Amino acid sequence: MGNGVREGQVDFKQQDVEPVTPTHLPSEGNQEKKKVLNSLMSGALAGAVAKTAVAPLDRTKIMFQVSSKRFSAKEAYRLIYRTYLNEGFWSLWRGNSATMVRVIPYAAIQFCAHEEYKQLLGSYYGFQGKALTPFPRFIAGSLAGTTAAMLTYPLDMVRARMAVTPKEMYSNIVHVFIRISREEGLKTLYRGFAPTILGVIPYAGLSFFTYETLKKLHADHSGKLQPSPPERLLFGACAGLIGQSASYPLDVVRRRMQTAGVMGHTYSSILLTMQEIIREEGLIRGLYKGLSMNWVKGPIAVGISFTTFDLTQILLRKLQHSTNVER
Repeated sequence: MGNGVREGQVDFKQQDVEPVTPTHLPSEGNQEKKKVLNSLMSGALAGAVAKTAVAPLDRTKIMFQVSSKRFSAKEAYRLIYRTYLNEGFWSLWRGNSATMVRVIPYAAIQFCAHEEYKQLLGSYYGFQGKALTPFPRFIAGSLAGTTAAMLTYPLDMVRARMAVTPKEMYSNIVHVFIRISREEGLKTLYRGFAPTILGVIPYAGLSFFTYETLKKLHADHSGKLQPSPPERLLFGACAGLIGQSASYPLDVVRRRMQTAGVMGHTYSSILLTMQEIIREEGLIRGLYKGLSMNWVKGPIAVGISFTTFDLTQILLRKLQHSTNVER
């Protein structure tokens, strides 16, 4: 009798649930939309916070990259101090508005694309719901970076121009677009595009690969599902250090090609630009100029970026879960 009652209760519950089942499909679609939206919002915030934090160092690095001056920590400090004295404190963030216009969509697209590529590659390689193996992990990062760079490149060009020119030359972002289009042609907005894409493949690939790998190793060895914020910062810093070191020469070439029109040079291709830099400044001093500053700036920026993205994702999921529970 007891078993019969239990079975009857189970049957009743199943019958009660069955009519509601068809409404589950739209909710899955809504969950996917929310997931994409969360990734976009988290990525945008991550990029904005990270880039604003290191903007003065970033501007200084660009100014050395596009000039023939020899880089040193002492010279970098002098440049920052002279800029502060001559143009004021906030001039150290000159070009940051253009950076935000570029980095917010760039970071949003990159992080969101990375989540989607991970899912697609997970399905393709049969790792759905599990951590990807090393090669697909690298490919997901490279594809995410390439996608974001292709969609936002002209904004990166504008930001580089604003970073190396006096404020009298370009008054705002729109003015940069107008002057470049009129004086140098629309094609100039894509000058340096090839080294950007070639550089972003190892940079984004190794950055995401390193960060995801360190998180997986941490989970395997500690037994914790999620690392703490300081651990995330450390993993992100390692990711930035490795990714930026691997792609740095192409970053220098990209900046030279982007700013050629205002710096009195004519760089026509990646190889010719590299040859000229090496001939005039040497291999290490030319193609790796400012790398030591990048070893300070890069890990900080990437660490902040990955940590902000992860923590924002967790916060948004908690908020959505609490909202669903209340309903």
